Amino acid sequence: MDKKDEIILQQLDVIRSMTENNLNRMSSDFWGAPRAQQGAVPKKDQPPTADGTPGSGDSAKEEPAQPKEKIEDILAELDGYIGLAAVKEEVHNLINMVQVYKLRREHGLPTTDMSLHMVFTGNPGTGKTTVARIMARIYHSLDILSKGQLVEVDRSGLVAGYVGQTAIKTAKVIDKAMGGVLFIDEAYALNGRSENDFGQEAIDTILKAMEDHRDDLVVIVAGYTELMDRFIHSNPGLESRFNRFLEFADYTTDELVAIFRMQCKKGCYTLDEGVEDLVRDYIAEENADSDSFGNARGVRNIFEHILVAQNNRLAAMEKVTKEDLMKITEEDILHARGKIDEA
Repeated sequence: MDKKDEIILQQLDVIRSMTENNLNRMSSDFWGAPRAQQGAVPKKDQPPTADGTPGSGDSAKEEPAQPKEKIEDILAELDGYIGLAAVKEEVHNLINMVQVYKLRREHGLPTTDMSLHMVFTGNPGTGKTTVARIMARIYHSLDILSKGQLVEVDRSGLVAGYVGQTAIKTAKVIDKAMGGVLFIDEAYALNGRSENDFGQEAIDTILKAMEDHRDDLVVIVAGYTELMDRFIHSNPGLESRFNRFLEFADYTTDELVAIFRMQCKKGCYTLDEGVEDLVRDYIAEENADSDSFGNARGVRNIFEHILVAQNNRLAAMEKVTKEDLMKITEEDILHARGKIDEA
């Protein structure tokens, strides 16, 4: 191996290390929420995402209480997220309601039953899991929940394949969620499509837990709008317990570009002059098929494709400076989009 090959290998190691470190610092949240604040149960073989699919949730290990935070700090974090205007307003309204409810109780005034269980509807990548994490922290801050963790599951984490096992499996997940929020993604998948399906058993177990532990368990179900609406109204028990709906709208192109800029800032990347316009075109082109693009998730994929193109460009250079490692160029965008063939 000659000296030039050694230099190229060293540069590749530096590039790979910096890219991995930057992506890790971005955490699993598209908007940059620190891992210590997330509290979600990750999938076995991949980190949790803002709207990712969870792990099996079979572990019965008790979750530790999360640090209690100031409500003002949590709201400031929420308000700092890009987009989510309608969701932010609803969260503020909910907090005001809870605070007044507590004051009425402290003064011996009558209060009506207050359901804190929620339905989050919208397309993937719109921030549903991120906001669920925040709600767990908010409820903990307001002394509604004793621990404030988020336990995230889907059908596979609740439903077993034999009679009687689903109730046991679901109960373990509920035990893990006690004191916090149980977040069920694509909850409509629990609706059985055959006589031998055990999804209803999971639903019944969850409904019973919501009644038995109403003082220290909040359940949030999430998924596509139409399917979730059909799911909730298919069961009187669900309909009576879930009466608070938050709709997560798709991001606009401007908001998606702002999310990309935030990713760059957090990863210590800078854009050459005129590159942001190319990024906007790239995002708009991919987002034309909104069903497959995935909102903020799509932005993350675009960002990672661009970093791959940047890495390939840097690896071919004889000398790489710190500024080179930080810079994203027009060439990187065009390569990522497939507008330039690889040499």
